[in-house]
Amino acid sequence: MRQNTLGGLAPSAGQRQQTEADRYAHGGNVHKLAERAGVRPGELVDFSASINPLGPPSWLAEEIADALAEVVHYPDPEAADLTLAACERYKVWPTQALAGNGASELLPAVCSLAARLGHKRAIIPVPAYVDVDRCCRLAGLSVETLACRAQDGFVPDLERLAGMLTPAAPAVVMLTSPNSPTGVVIPARHVRDLAKAFPDSLFVVDESFADFVPGIENEGTGREAAAPNGAVGPGRLVRLRPDNVIVLSSLTKFYALPGLRLGLCFAQPETIARLRRRLPAWNVGVLAQRVGARALRDLEYQERTVREVASLREALTAELREIPGLRVFPGQANFLLCRLDRVGMTARPLFERLLSEGLALRLCANFEGLDDSYFRIAVRTRDENARLVDALGRFSGVIKPPAPLKTRRVPAVMVQGTCSNAGKSVLAAGLCRILLEDGFDVAPFKAQNMSNNSAVTPDGREIGRAQATQAQACRLTPDARMNPVLLKPTGDTGSQVVILGRPVGQMNVQQYHAYKPEAWRAATQAYDSLAAEHGLMVLEGAGSPAEVNLKHQDIVNMAMARHAGAKVLLVGDIDRGGVFAALSGTFDILDPEERALVVGHVLNKFRGDASILAPALDFLYRRTGRPVLGVVPWLPDLSTRGLALPEEDSLGIRNTVADQNSKRPDSLDIAVVVPQRISNFNDLDPLAAEPDVRLRLVHDVRGLLRDGQAPDAVILPGSKNTIEDMRSLRGAGFAAALRGLPETTSVIGICAGLQMLGTRVDDPHGLESAQKSADGFGLLPLATTLERDKTLTRMSATCLRTGQTISGYEIHHGQTEIVDTPGPRAIPLAQDATGRPLSFGLDSPSTLPRALPRALPRIWGTYLHGVFDEDAFRRAFIDDLRQAKGLKPLRDPQTRFGLEPALERLAASLRQHLDMKRVYQALGLTRPGSLLG
Repeated sequence: MRQNTLGGLAPSAGQRQQTEADRYAHGGNVHKLAERAGVRPGELVDFSASINPLGPPSWLAEEIADALAEVVHYPDPEAADLTLAACERYKVWPTQALAGNGASELLPAVCSLAARLGHKRAIIPVPAYVDVDRCCRLAGLSVETLACRAQDGFVPDLERLAGMLTPAAPAVVMLTSPNSPTGVVIPARHVRDLAKAFPDSLFVVDESFADFVPGIENEGTGREAAAPNGAVGPGRLVRLRPDNVIVLSSLTKFYALPGLRLGLCFAQPETIARLRRRLPAWNVGVLAQRVGARALRDLEYQERTVREVASLREALTAELREIPGLRVFPGQANFLLCRLDRVGMTARPLFERLLSEGLALRLCANFEGLDDSYFRIAVRTRDENARLVDALGRFSGVIKPPAPLKTRRVPAVMVQGTCSNAGKSVLAAGLCRILLEDGFDVAPFKAQNMSNNSAVTPDGREIGRAQATQAQACRLTPDARMNPVLLKPTGDTGSQVVILGRPVGQMNVQQYHAYKPEAWRAATQAYDSLAAEHGLMVLEGAGSPAEVNLKHQDIVNMAMARHAGAKVLLVGDIDRGGVFAALSGTFDILDPEERALVVGHVLNKFRGDASILAPALDFLYRRTGRPVLGVVPWLPDLSTRGLALPEEDSLGIRNTVADQNSKRPDSLDIAVVVPQRISNFNDLDPLAAEPDVRLRLVHDVRGLLRDGQAPDAVILPGSKNTIEDMRSLRGAGFAAALRGLPETTSVIGICAGLQMLGTRVDDPHGLESAQKSADGFGLLPLATTLERDKTLTRMSATCLRTGQTISGYEIHHGQTEIVDTPGPRAIPLAQDATGRPLSFGLDSPSTLPRALPRALPRIWGTYLHGVFDEDAFRRAFIDDLRQAKGLKPLRDPQTRFGLEPALERLAASLRQHLDMKRVYQALGLTRPGSLLG
């Protein structure tokens, strides 16, 4: 007895209705298949329906949303714009094209018209799409079949077909090219020859899968594509079509829109007019018309589909042919016909076995000319194809050894955001610490960072400061592979490009875009190497994955998520407002394959009672189909009391000085001059955490004084472009203003700030500016030359005035020397073990009362980033300022600054507010520390 396509034996003759349903059954019934597999439809990998594996075009949701306003009106009954787009695409006249509610609506209309025109019989080369037979019989046509044999590759014998046609007995010849289920293409020129030889017969050609065939469009254009054997490509029948040829086409397969229903028919004008009268009014809805017209005009999507599907099909074919007992027939569409060549075995056990694993095949016993050993599989994504090949190999008893060059795929979670400064870096650090505490060997990764806030690894390489912090969260040594691409902006359109911790040059936007392929290679190789050494990865994105002008060159968001196979948490900053629109809009803009990576949303920086968000959370779930996995509150303890965590970019400097409400009444006033290209602003975090320090940012020289009073200290932090920022600040009056401050005000420069305090900065190699030299502020008798080789090192030094140890890291091109000038001289203030000076101070006699001596010079600067991280030195510096102001020193450290307490507090808070159980489930982890089998 013949088996059906979904399961069980074919019914007996007395069960005629069931037999009819079985005979014309289709693949793609995901709801019934998923029910049998015991999974949700979205979890089923459906190889039974041949749909474009790339998924719908990325603009689908946008086009549908835009078209919704039109659903209050009847659609255009002639589908004029859709028809025009089809004519533009296939080079035919509007009178020769007709749109339908899928090819499944047009096919019965064509068969009915053929019978109306006096045709009595239909000839169908088999195997063929099962609805062809059904529609012909419903139209009253008698059906004759032309068997295509497996030994001939299922190629139709057109000479035998011609022998079945005579002028006295014309027929309707039903052809499919490429054929379903065999994938065989009938050359268009052969069909034209037949049609011209038998003008009384009608030839109906279904080209629903023809768009997948490389080179098929070129026939008749002078750009014929050569087939592998040197023959001309197969061509299409849409163009150069004899009058007795009707061509059908489905848009839903190629554009992955089977639920939308849209097809096209091409024929001579009189035939089109007759067919139109047989179709219901308004048969193509507004949404289908709008989407279809845009799809037909999307040349980039069409070219990408043809290229990638051909590559996927060839790779899948090659792997399937290595499985013993399995024959794979060559095909040119997006599916492959296979046969299980095992004596006495049908494809039914294979179907059942794979369905239990969530993989659905199309059994082919109900195709005339095939038996129950045949099955068809759609070409899907590379990972899904690999999963199928693995399952087929295990069913066949073939245990394939792992390919030696194949990257080990480890579980990975990725934090992406709707915008910069949404809290991605901090949340990623918190996840790193949670996963570490739960027993995982976890490592952080960010493919590309754009930030002047960097750190130095122990081996002297430069990475983003946030990744260094995340490494500490994992209790790992910072590694350049954790942030393989670092862009350090030096101007509005240019950046220093750092690859694997080493600068490779200064590039503008266009230059970097040209360099992107090299950056992507570095990023993927770094990830693969790092992931191979660890059991779990936490990735961080940058900015937003929905920047449509950047998506095509993305190497840090969804492109990296795809490469890593990462589950994406989409984070929005609720504190800045509009978070639900931002999350929903970001999700809408993502491509379907990108949306599939998103497992949930996270609302960050919430203040208040989270219960009021319930309606909005429900809305977001309905809108995106993704749950909110956490509402993370504003965590003030992470930016006060010494628990600061580095922000992901320079926007975070606002948060460094945000919380000033809990300060002591006798707090010091420290002003921070903010250069345009500020870097390593985290140097300020330890000072901001002190209870007796109020930090404030100064962008305008008029803000240097507060209520007419000079600050207790002014800090000039680092910059990525010393000369340009120095010139800008001089022009704004800061140099004169700093020189005019009273002796009670200290002036401190860090890195580039130290260089600016000197008398001159030279840039002979043009590393940062076209200007080769510029005057400094003149507060320290120092001269700096920017050298090609960059100093990147972690360093400890001894403060020569206090005797205390200070440590940090150097990131600079400058070499600074003391110069002889009239007046006070500069002296080394701190030096390393070799005696190399790392800090300089002004050796100037103080006019302050002898009862208020200074431990540190009034004006000093250092190359050490992190100089204030040491609790004892920081307190000595602050107490020195307090004494200069006449305040009592506090002496004992008031704050223990360090990241460990912050990371522990962050992890504890995230455990409370983030649904870690769902995160583990998304990663395929049953419980902390164990992988799903």
